[in-house]
Amino acid sequence: MQYDIAAIVEGYAQGYFLMADERDRLSWYGSRDRTLIPLDERFRYPKSLQRVLNQQRFTVAINQDFQAVVAGCADRETTWISPELEKIYWLLYQNGYAYSFETWQGNELAGGILGIVIGGAFIGESMFYRIPEGSKVAMVKLVERLRQREFVFFDAQMMNPHLERFGAYRVGDKEYQSLLQQALQRACKLV
Repeated sequence: MQYDIAAIVEGYAQGYFLMADERDRLSWYGSRDRTLIPLDERFRYPKSLQRVLNQQRFTVAINQDFQAVVAGCADRETTWISPELEKIYWLLYQNGYAYSFETWQGNELAGGILGIVIGGAFIGESMFYRIPEGSKVAMVKLVERLRQREFVFFDAQMMNPHLERFGAYRVGDKEYQSLLQQALQRACKLV
């Protein structure tokens, strides 16, 4: 099957995101409110995670094993990442839009965050871990990277208790669209 990468990127640039249903049918979705991970002083994390960061048990890499991160994100009881969506992520990766932000412990992939970069927007699609704290360290290090690279926002799409611990907050569609327009004016690079 052929995919129109430009049309897919345009869908994300308009504020939509792809998800598969329980029958692996892929559709575009929008949301009246979006969850953002703060890139300012509102970002926080548990003190116990600071100890892990100080121990430097993990190293960070970008796109060292993109396909393993996608597979890790898809490997759960119920997933919105169908085989077709995995192929689309691979094509977005090959075209410079999709990234895996990874943590490693030695030669073992500890965790990671899968995301799409368009201008100054980092759109987080999913995250996973194989080693405890692996995805949390990835979150902290990714926020540091996005700040350094002057990204406008980090879209986590949907709120959950895990993200709330990092200071995640909701914005309505009007504010999200405004931030998205600002982000599209930037040419930020993750690497």
